[in-house]
Amino acid sequence: MLNSASILCRLPILALCAVAGAFAQSNAPEWTEPFPSFHIAGNLYYVGSKGLASYLVTTAQGNILINSDLEANVPMLRASIEKLGFKFHDTKILLISHAHWDHDAGSAMIKEMTGAKYIVMDKDVPVVESGGKSDFQYGNVPTSLYRPAKVDRILHDGDKVRLGGTTLVAQLTPGHTKGCTTWTLKVKEGGKSYHVVIVGSPNVNPGYKLVGNSAYPQIAEDYERMWRVLKSLSCDIFLGAHGDYFGLEQKYPLMNQGVSNPFVDPKGYKNYIAQKEQDFRAELSRQKLATK
Repeated sequence: MLNSASILCRLPILALCAVAGAFAQSNAPEWTEPFPSFHIAGNLYYVGSKGLASYLVTTAQGNILINSDLEANVPMLRASIEKLGFKFHDTKILLISHAHWDHDAGSAMIKEMTGAKYIVMDKDVPVVESGGKSDFQYGNVPTSLYRPAKVDRILHDGDKVRLGGTTLVAQLTPGHTKGCTTWTLKVKEGGKSYHVVIVGSPNVNPGYKLVGNSAYPQIAEDYERMWRVLKSLSCDIFLGAHGDYFGLEQKYPLMNQGVSNPFVDPKGYKNYIAQKEQDFRAELSRQKLATK
């Protein structure tokens, strides 16, 4: 998730200074910038924007959508799905990577439009159903709140989501949110089977308190758990909740050029996780030193 200072031009200067930190979260332009929808492999498709990654998993019994993104993105999601030749109202299951507004604010609208069953990891359910108000970091930031959505099925680590012969596994990878979920599945393409990993988020956002966090006491331990899980996963096709995790803009132009699928990138996955773990450890050390 990206962070940038928002300008509150209607507030007096003194009031602006007092609340600048609380209103520091705003939407990045690329979050709502269209991006071509395309076939990744097997029954897996990209349907997100330039900055917010969403995926469609198609089956004979309906489809699974991963990440609803911003409410403003829902018409774009629908157009992307229909441009691929699928029907938006065939969305039977809605999943998310984690309970931040840039990945789940559109969920209430999608449920209303499609009747999809909303399935969320247990520790993210309170955030989703409160419209972001119970989030440990952004619950008091008005720009981070959204329409609440009722969860239809609560997941726990390792639970499976099945539809039409396709199975997705919910891997709890907490830290970024308490219920941050990395989705894994297998797809077949050209007679080969591929392990797909859709990373929830390994990021330590600006302002995250890793030491002495009363709202999330076990946050550092949860990140440690996340690294163990991510490093244990078998990954052929590397994807994630934001395109910049896996080089969406760089890899997409290489599709259909007679070369191997650029999204089959096990080395890129390992390198990305290693770099993010290094970033986490540097930030954790910095915060520990600051408390001495």
